[in-house]
Amino acid sequence: MLNLVAMLEDSARAVPDRAAVVLGDQQLTYAELDASACQVANLLRSRGIEPGDKVALSCPNVPWFPVVYYGILKAGAVVVPLNVLLKSREIAYHLRDSGAKAYFCFEGTAELPLGQEGWTGFGETESCDHFFLLTGRPTADSPVSGAQTATTALADQDTAFATVPTEPGDTAVILYTSGTTGRPKGAELTHANMTLNALTCHKMLGEIEHEVHLIALPLFHSFGQTVQMNAGLAGRSTLVLLPRFDAASALALMQRHRVTFFAGVPTMYWALLGEAASGAADVDVPAIAGNLRRAMAGGAALPVEIHRRFEERFGVTIREGYGLSETSPLATLTPVGEQVRPGSIGLPVWGVEAELITKDWKRVEGHDEVGEIVVRGHNVMKGYHNRPEATAEVMRDGWFRTGDLARRDADGWLYIVDRAKDMIIRGGFNVYPREIEEVLHTHPAVSMAAVIGVPHESHGEEVKACVVLNPGATLTEDELIAWCKESMASYKYPRRVEFLDALPMNATGKILKRQLRNGL
Repeated sequence: MLNLVAMLEDSARAVPDRAAVVLGDQQLTYAELDASACQVANLLRSRGIEPGDKVALSCPNVPWFPVVYYGILKAGAVVVPLNVLLKSREIAYHLRDSGAKAYFCFEGTAELPLGQEGWTGFGETESCDHFFLLTGRPTADSPVSGAQTATTALADQDTAFATVPTEPGDTAVILYTSGTTGRPKGAELTHANMTLNALTCHKMLGEIEHEVHLIALPLFHSFGQTVQMNAGLAGRSTLVLLPRFDAASALALMQRHRVTFFAGVPTMYWALLGEAASGAADVDVPAIAGNLRRAMAGGAALPVEIHRRFEERFGVTIREGYGLSETSPLATLTPVGEQVRPGSIGLPVWGVEAELITKDWKRVEGHDEVGEIVVRGHNVMKGYHNRPEATAEVMRDGWFRTGDLARRDADGWLYIVDRAKDMIIRGGFNVYPREIEEVLHTHPAVSMAAVIGVPHESHGEEVKACVVLNPGATLTEDELIAWCKESMASYKYPRRVEFLDALPMNATGKILKRQLRNGL
């Protein structure tokens, strides 16, 4: 038997009075976090949620996230974390596709659609009968029709619960990741996937007595969820939560709480360096550097110059890692004790294999030859939820095709050289052009559209739409951007639009995006 929540429960027994989660002046000890999760599990059982049922969660980095996350696991149910930037149309799709029977949604962000109209749209999801509003204030009534506040629903629930035993191969979490086919797919990650990946991360980064994490990465994303929340609680760390990243707040929290571990995407490191160089009187960089002992980067390639400047400024070496939602996520990492090789994503982590292959699955043998990364090990998902064909496209004999191209040096260290297909990474978030193109094509003035990534100083890449209008139609760049902003999550919509008479194509009608990137 194995349940991912065992990591929390073990730490709650060992260090019950240690601070597990901190947000501002709010704090939950390990015992309190475990007890609150038990209340969630009892609530779910009282509402008829059974082992294996799916429960969705939209929540930023506030204590509600781990409370609900681990409560779902205790009940033997499956956690379906959702990006808090999704619009109501997108949320409804995820609820339907996952078959979620309950949905916990946080009230306190401007992005989440908590108006009457937004919640009414969720009624189209046949399986989802229970809606709980996560609010920071006690209240007897929900301001949203059809939902009950979690505070009220949990008030009478017992703080003890016997965790439902689950098998290692049972699904623990479904993480949604878009593909070039447009529709987001749910990667089913098992209790063994998530547990072993978290423990491996904790082991490879080096065990430090009472680590203090600053969690600026969104917990609904695999990076923050596994590398910091799950691995951190397994290591009996204190997690300092930052609901929305900004460099000034991050440095202030690092200073106040004597943070020892930070993980982020390259744009976060870029912003921290900029803030540290601003000369703000209340930022004590030497004090922060004196406590910071671990730093990890992922989500996109870390520029060598940022790596060098951060180590020089904060006195800590950034360990660069690589992975995807489908790999739980950690697949490779620069291990502690090894000299960092800037630009490299390191070596496969314990229990994981990584190879380079050609398009027809033949192994690339030579050093510095480019091939597609394939991964096999305890971290690889069991498959895409209800999508056997999509699973078969990327899986063979336990190997998972990542779609990323890399080379390997003589010592086996891997270096990403390109991304297959056309995925855009904007500020650490994966943006998939086909999904945006599908939405653009619904605009009455748009005849054809192609979406590409263009270089951006702080975000890494920016989303650009190349658009052909219908004959006689008129539309400005600002108008189309405003329309897109209302139709999709804020990290997805194009900030740049170029109107063209035609899109470049080859003889078969395939749009030549490379020409678009090169300015035709």
